[in-house]
Amino acid sequence: MTAGLGLKPQHFDAAASATAEGLWFEVHPENYMVEGGPRIAWLEAIRERHPVSLHGVSLSLASDAEPDVTQLQRLAALERRIEPALVSEHLAWSRWNGRYFPDLLPFPRTDEALRCVVRNIERVQAALKRPIAIENPSHYLRIPTHEWDEIDFLDEIARRTGCTLLLDINNVHVSARNLGFEADDWLDRFPASRVSEIHLAGHSNDPNLGPALLIDSHDAPIAPEVWRLYRRFIERAGTRPTLIERDGNVPGFDELMTERTNAEGELMRVMRGEEIAA
Repeated sequence: MTAGLGLKPQHFDAAASATAEGLWFEVHPENYMVEGGPRIAWLEAIRERHPVSLHGVSLSLASDAEPDVTQLQRLAALERRIEPALVSEHLAWSRWNGRYFPDLLPFPRTDEALRCVVRNIERVQAALKRPIAIENPSHYLRIPTHEWDEIDFLDEIARRTGCTLLLDINNVHVSARNLGFEADDWLDRFPASRVSEIHLAGHSNDPNLGPALLIDSHDAPIAPEVWRLYRRFIERAGTRPTLIERDGNVPGFDELMTERTNAEGELMRVMRGEEIAA
């Protein structure tokens, strides 16, 4: 169980030459759904040296319409070409009546939404001929029409479809601060046996509301509280492949590798059964 990095184009050369044991990379497949050209050639070169995972942002699994057929075909072609270690997606919607929206939008957790999500995940898994992982979202406001607790909803999706769960620890922290629940209690209830990957990322304060509203911006180093929550979870659940995400204010490769080394150290400590030093 090792730690990896979200791969950015400016880091391709450094990533290709990196020799850290167990290092792996994750990309958004939407950037590589092409038949040829430099980007797919770079990704194939990385794949020759390191495992790669695909983390999608556009399947719109919570939409009331099935995933776009052309998009799914292109994803399946990339999956066959790269043979990723894992394919994952967000629990959100971003498409309606043929229009795409540049965000991962929330939805009420209702019985109807559950049926839509399950149906769409089953379609994706049938096209890919493999299970996918579903990420818990960040929350910014209360939706009064929820019929399901979030953890129960995620667990039921996994039970019905056979998918796994991608646990984003930063999303838990952001949501807990924004909605006013205890992140520790939430994590302690999360079904660890279903988790196939963990994400760690940074966040920022809303430009207008400040710390009253946290934004899952992926443009800052991982916060100490997120590291604490990560340690808490893996001490209970055991080690899982862990990804460092950075999508804005992207620093140099070495700085990201430092965060990756920190995560790897936490994983190794848990594997050895060591306790946190006082």
